[in-house]
Amino acid sequence: MPHLLPRLTRSLEKFREKCAASAPRRKQRAAKLQIGLQWILLAGLAGFFGLLLYASSARMLRNPIVSAVSVDDPLFRDFAGPLLGAEFMKGNKVEPLINGREIFPAMLAAIRTAEKSITLESYIWASGEVSDQFCAVLIERARHGVKVHALVDGAGNLKLKLADIDRMKAAGVEFVVYGREHFYNLKLNLNHRSHRKLLIVDGKVGFTGGVCIDDTWLGDGDQEGFWRETQARITGPAVRQMQAVFATNWLQTTSRLLTGPDYFPETPSAGRAAANCFMSGPGEHPENARLSYLLAIASARKSIQLSHAYFVPDDLAIEMLLAARQRGVRIEVVVPFKNDSRFGRAAARSRWGELLKAGVEFHRYMPSLYHCKVMIVDDVFVTLGSVNFDNRSFSINDEVNINVIDRPTAEAFQKSFADDLAKSTRLTLDEFRHRPFYIKLVDQFCGTFRALF
Repeated sequence: MPHLLPRLTRSLEKFREKCAASAPRRKQRAAKLQIGLQWILLAGLAGFFGLLLYASSARMLRNPIVSAVSVDDPLFRDFAGPLLGAEFMKGNKVEPLINGREIFPAMLAAIRTAEKSITLESYIWASGEVSDQFCAVLIERARHGVKVHALVDGAGNLKLKLADIDRMKAAGVEFVVYGREHFYNLKLNLNHRSHRKLLIVDGKVGFTGGVCIDDTWLGDGDQEGFWRETQARITGPAVRQMQAVFATNWLQTTSRLLTGPDYFPETPSAGRAAANCFMSGPGEHPENARLSYLLAIASARKSIQLSHAYFVPDDLAIEMLLAARQRGVRIEVVVPFKNDSRFGRAAARSRWGELLKAGVEFHRYMPSLYHCKVMIVDDVFVTLGSVNFDNRSFSINDEVNINVIDRPTAEAFQKSFADDLAKSTRLTLDEFRHRPFYIKLVDQFCGTFRALF
């Protein structure tokens, strides 16, 4: 027995040496397995997001639209209005409001005159100076018996203090979150947002554009960190269509109808402009926003002037803009030098090469963040509202725009376009082609996710 102990000891030592020798190999195999699992997980996530992007991509319109009429031809109104589900109505007055310095005082003044109803929808509502002003006038009107309805997107009210909401509700303001009136109402499609911005007072005067209730829109669009914005004040029959857009989201959220002359009064003629207001969203009139832009581009004969914070055209839009250039249409685009999304800016740049090569003029607005959403065609047609020139607005979000056919109105909006050009720098094809190599790589990478923007 004593001679067995040394043997066992030597065997145990050999076993330990063998285990020690194989440990690095086991670690290597485990590391390779871990890396393999990570790649499988990444591939699975990429596949999932690919399917998500495909499902949410604008794809109903696939081929270029050909129009035999111009935007100032009465025939354009005859087919464009019905296609968008909103007839062009004569007798409207549409006034541009430029930057928060003009926009907020005009909106607040209209609210103070309310006698019957106020309907307000915003994508973003954040506590601050602007919010305090809106809360004060809404509370004052509600206490005087005006029916006040406020609707805000669930992702856009995260910076609005509960105390501000409680103050409004206590005064009689009906404040609800889009798609989720109560906390236990779940909105499963988080990618779908209501991006609409609307204010309608007594069913007689309406406002739409890109502005939200947030201090970022204060000032005159000439300081870094603040938005350059364009809004419109509308009076006339088209306001009824604006009210209908709000009433749709209100019904979807609360299951309550807004009816009667307090919301839909008879609206006499207020001007000479023909206008319509249309809704767009995955659940109602899908791709209306995209269709409206493409119809106007197809009908352009002289000029297209685009002011857009997020100009990310898809393949079809690029094809139609190139066709417009071949018809001799001059195309000018004002985009931000800086905006709130580096990823989105890179995705946008990935789409500009062919357009620059074809002679489309790009100008980068320098003084501040640029948030405009306006297109002017042939000095007579204007479209503006919440719609960005990207897939998110064209296909994913709920949006609202107003189309106007009227030369004096177009001229009024062209003044602000000319001012923006004077404050912008031209992006040349040579500069675009010679941007740093790593920027090109980033642009192309981000461009693969453009369906999100």
